[in-house]
Amino acid sequence: MLLKYLILGCTASAILAAAPAKVFPYSYSQQDLPNGLRLVVVPNDSSNIVATYIIVQTGSRNEVEPGHTGFAHLFEHLMFKGTEAWPEARYTDALQRMGAISNAYTTDDYTCFYTVLSREDLPAVLAMEADRFQHLKFSEADFKTETLAVLGEYNKDASSPYSRLEETAGTTAFVRSPYQHPTMGFLKDVEDMPNQYAYSLKFFDRYYRPEYTTILVVGNVKPRDVRELVDKSWGQWKRGVFVPEIPQEPPQEGPRVARVDWPSPTLPIVEVAYKAPAYTDSAKDTAALEALAYLAFSPTSDLYQNLVVTGRTAASLSADAPQEHDPSLFEIVARVNHAGDTDAVRDQIYAAVRSFQDKPVSAARLDAVKAHLRNALSLRMQSSDAIASVLARYIALRRTPETLNLLYQQLATLTPKDIQHAATQYFTENHRTTVTLRQAATQTAAAGVAQ
Repeated sequence: MLLKYLILGCTASAILAAAPAKVFPYSYSQQDLPNGLRLVVVPNDSSNIVATYIIVQTGSRNEVEPGHTGFAHLFEHLMFKGTEAWPEARYTDALQRMGAISNAYTTDDYTCFYTVLSREDLPAVLAMEADRFQHLKFSEADFKTETLAVLGEYNKDASSPYSRLEETAGTTAFVRSPYQHPTMGFLKDVEDMPNQYAYSLKFFDRYYRPEYTTILVVGNVKPRDVRELVDKSWGQWKRGVFVPEIPQEPPQEGPRVARVDWPSPTLPIVEVAYKAPAYTDSAKDTAALEALAYLAFSPTSDLYQNLVVTGRTAASLSADAPQEHDPSLFEIVARVNHAGDTDAVRDQIYAAVRSFQDKPVSAARLDAVKAHLRNALSLRMQSSDAIASVLARYIALRRTPETLNLLYQQLATLTPKDIQHAATQYFTENHRTTVTLRQAATQTAAAGVAQ
C-alpha cells in the first residue's frame, strides 16, 4: 500500500487530508448499567451476523501475588466448565445447533470471550453468557483436570524458542511489574495450580465482576433492544469491592543483557527491548512509537532491506510497539541466519536506533507511513467480527471505542521532530534489555557448527 502511494506520485498529505476525521467510521452507543457493567453497541447492517465480545479487564497484569501467576489464562479455560442451568455439554450443544463460533483469549491486560452468531440467536446467547459469568461452577476434580490441560499447553508453547526468548526478556527487563511473567504464568506456578482450588474461587470472585466487564455487540441490531436484553440477564449481577494494587516498576538505571542456550538446533534470535510508556491517547507517545516501529523495522525500512533482503544476514526482522495499561516493552526481534553474525545484527539494530535519534525522518516518509497505518486499520474492519476484534483491545484499555479515534488523531499530528523525540527519550541505553538465544554450545559442537 505504501509503495503504491509513492509510485503513483500521490502525496500522503493529500490522502490524510481527504480521509474522514475519525478512523473509526461507525456510530455506536455506550451505556453503563447501575452495577458498573458497560455496554457498547455498534450497529452494522451489512449482514445478519452479530459479534458479541465480552471483555474482562483482567489479564496477567492482575496477577500480583507471588506464586499465583497464570490464573487469568486459567479462567479463560474454566469459564467453559458450565453452570447448574447450562452444564458444559448443554452449553456447547446449544452453540453448535446455532452454528455459532465461540472462543476466548487472554492477554497481559484483559481476557476476552467472543461469540459470532446469527442475529436471531442473540437473546439466547446473552442469557447463556450472563449465566456463566454470574454462576460459574466447577468441582475441585474439574479444576485439577483443567490445570493439567493448561500445563500441557504451557509445555507445548515452551517448545518454541520465541516463547523462551519472550519470557527471558520479561524477567530480565522487569523486577516488579507483573509484565515480568508471561501470560500463561511461570512454570513453577502452573505446576502448582492443581493445589490452588481455593485461590481460584477467590480470583473469580475478585475479577469477574461487572465493573471490570464490557459487553461489545457489533451487528445488525438496535442499541435499545440490546440494552433491554442486557438489563434482563445482567442487571442483577453484583458489583465487587476488590481493587488490585499493581506494583510499579522502578526506573531502569543501566543496560541489561541475558542469553538463552537452546537445547536443540535452531537459528539464533536477537531481541532488543526498550522500556516504553503506558498507553495514552492524550499525548503523542503511543502513536509516535507505533509509527517508529514501522519506519525503522518494517519491510520498507532501510534496516530490513540491509539485513533481510540484500545482506541476508537475518531471516526475519520485526518490531512491536506496545499498547499496554502500564509501562512495558518496545520489542525488536531478528532471527539470524548464521551464528557468527549474531553480534553484528545486534549492533546494526543499535545503529538503526541511533540514526532515528540523530536525524529526523523525512516529512514525506512519515506522512506515507501515517497514511499506511490508518488505511491498514480501516481495511481490517470489514465485518462485524473484524470490527469487534479491533475494538476489543482498546475497550480493554479505556472501555470506549472513542480512544481509537483519539489515538489516530495523535498519529495524524506527528511530525519528524516527534519521532526523533520519541527515539531519543525511550530508546536509551539505560532503558535497554538485550536477549540473545543461541543453540547450546554442546549441541552446536555435536553438529559441527562453529559458534
